[in-house]
Amino acid sequence: MKPYASLKSILAEFYPLHRTLASDDHDKTLEIIGAYMPASSNYQIETYAPLTPAWTWQVPERYVVHEAYLETEDGERVVDFKNNPLHIVSYSLPVDKTLSFEELQPHLYFNEKRPHAIPWVFKYYERDWGFCLPKNQFDKLSRNKKYRAVIKSEFITDPKQGFKIATALIHPEGGANPDAGEIIVQAHTCHPMQANDDGAGVVSAIELAQRLAKNPLPTGSMSVRFWFGAETIGTIVYLSQNENLIPNLRGGIFLEMTGNQNKIAWHHTRQHTHLLDRVTKHVLQNVTHDERDFAAAPANDERVINGPGVNVPCISINRWHYDEYHTTDDNLDIIHEEMLVGAAQTAEDIIRIYATNYTPKRTFRGPVFLSGNGLWVDWRENWALNRAIEKIMMRFEGEHTVFDIAEQVGLDYWIVREYVEKFRAKGFVVPLPIPFEGDAE
Repeated sequence: MKPYASLKSILAEFYPLHRTLASDDHDKTLEIIGAYMPASSNYQIETYAPLTPAWTWQVPERYVVHEAYLETEDGERVVDFKNNPLHIVSYSLPVDKTLSFEELQPHLYFNEKRPHAIPWVFKYYERDWGFCLPKNQFDKLSRNKKYRAVIKSEFITDPKQGFKIATALIHPEGGANPDAGEIIVQAHTCHPMQANDDGAGVVSAIELAQRLAKNPLPTGSMSVRFWFGAETIGTIVYLSQNENLIPNLRGGIFLEMTGNQNKIAWHHTRQHTHLLDRVTKHVLQNVTHDERDFAAAPANDERVINGPGVNVPCISINRWHYDEYHTTDDNLDIIHEEMLVGAAQTAEDIIRIYATNYTPKRTFRGPVFLSGNGLWVDWRENWALNRAIEKIMMRFEGEHTVFDIAEQVGLDYWIVREYVEKFRAKGFVVPLPIPFEGDAE
């Protein structure tokens, strides 16, 4: 694992690259991420053959741009891809035409609200071509000249140059617990020349992985799977080609747009009142934040993880909205280290509760001989816990998780868990894992 000065310094390495669904620069981005992931996480980059069916979709082709520019008929360059990858519409078809301004205009894109900035526009599936430029520059273009539009691009279907996705897996102390399953953390990597959307989510995920590797979850907890790839289609490809992983998933967190200076926003699961929602609400109870519905803007891969045929509870954490979105103003200047780290901290706090939670099921009959088994709590040292002992033991019927019990008796989760773990160590309760609640088929 490479050392790094800051999360922002990692982001600076891949921010300017031409990261599309499948491209050479996207591959470089995944390699950069891998250099900073914990050595113990078994970071792997997987390749999927283009045009392979992926549920109702198909694996995208690799997109290669050799050259792209727009110039006047007398040779004056208007825009050039080599100066900024946002100058062309992502996945533009090849073109070499001389056009009047009227013919060219439908292929030019700008942002009215930010006239100085180049917008990011993509047409992955609506195959077309186009150029992007600042509104200020568009306004100055001569309406009387002719323009030559050149895009030398390729769509490559060679399986060896396929669609790439990266994953890593961090286990709890003592190794994986198959019964507990996994929680998946996702961030996407496919937005060229965009820092906050979603390079920020990527580096927050790296920080989270580092924390969980240095301070592993306790024995018996869920493992944490990290996923990096192209938005939406990446998750569709990954799950469609690895359906055997779906029954292992107990929840998900999608991290994005974590670097701008806004408060945290979290989006509910599709279930809305799931245990994962309640844990998130608990973690953020003393933090200024926004609370939003499932798949409210900006909706991303939680729609796949928590969508039809999978439906594993998944939340999203972001700092949406910000005015620089999808323009060249979404750059390193709007990224703040404390915001990146803060989002990682929020995700970590959620995972440390959700992934360590379980349902205690009693093995005893009758009142437990507390003092004879080292389970009595001196009321002079912890009055609240002493008063709650009977209420806690009455909830060992296999119907309430540790988090449920903590909520119901009004005590901190970690205090209750530590106490329940003493019963578990004595063999007085057995842990029932959080069940898979998605759609296995």
